[in-house]
Amino acid sequence: MKTNSYQKNCLIFKNIFAFIFINLVFCNCTNTDHHRVTIATSANMQFAMKEIVSAFTQQTGINGDLITSSSGKLTSQIQEGAPYDVFISADTKYPKILHEKGFTSNIPKIYGYGTLVLWSFSENIPLDINLLTQDQIEHIALANPKTAPYGTAAIEVLKHAKIYDQVSEKLVYGESISQTNQFIVSGAAQIGFTAKSVVLSPQIKGKGEWISIDSTSYTPIAQAAVIIKKDKISDAAMKFYEFLFSTKSKEILENFGYLVPVK
Repeated sequence: MKTNSYQKNCLIFKNIFAFIFINLVFCNCTNTDHHRVTIATSANMQFAMKEIVSAFTQQTGINGDLITSSSGKLTSQIQEGAPYDVFISADTKYPKILHEKGFTSNIPKIYGYGTLVLWSFSENIPLDINLLTQDQIEHIALANPKTAPYGTAAIEVLKHAKIYDQVSEKLVYGESISQTNQFIVSGAAQIGFTAKSVVLSPQIKGKGEWISIDSTSYTPIAQAAVIIKKDKISDAAMKFYEFLFSTKSKEILENFGYLVPVK
């Protein structure tokens, strides 16, 4: 009888433990599903995205975790199984690649168009595309065109001005716009190309000198977003994606120098 009683008690404790464990897991999943979203964002969008996420959290109570890198690197990470919910790219190329390979739950949708600027922290450096050939300019920073759309645009600008061959040996490539900015701010490069959203951000505004680049000298930088495919798309991911195309989000994007689609 003692043995049966002991076994019965063990079984009861096991059932209680299992019940508690299941409920904890369920609660954690539910909390993650409804109150947090992980957003992989291209480096040019990091400042604008912080404000968008802040406005989203204030409106919905859902928190957002930002992972920032070049669009190309984020794409590779997603294909390798990185647990991101939404991908905010600096172009349409990488979202299309992910969609074609079955990594997204929707077709890429353009949320804005980025603009390019020429930026410098060095004194007596002419802010003029055609003067980048001068000997006093030894290094010109830009994002790696292999992984960063803004780098591709910068190369197009140099070729449009017909000076690419003359300055090609001066070019220093950052892995993303973030590293490119570091080259410019530190003076490692006397001048460089970056996103207008960077120089208009509260953290950077008023630092250094910059000029806008003629938008006809490079292909429009159409930037798209997608929801990453999972067994179950979280409500938080869906709500954030919808918020990205809201009037409030568009206002923030415009404040950072992006052009937004009319519809």
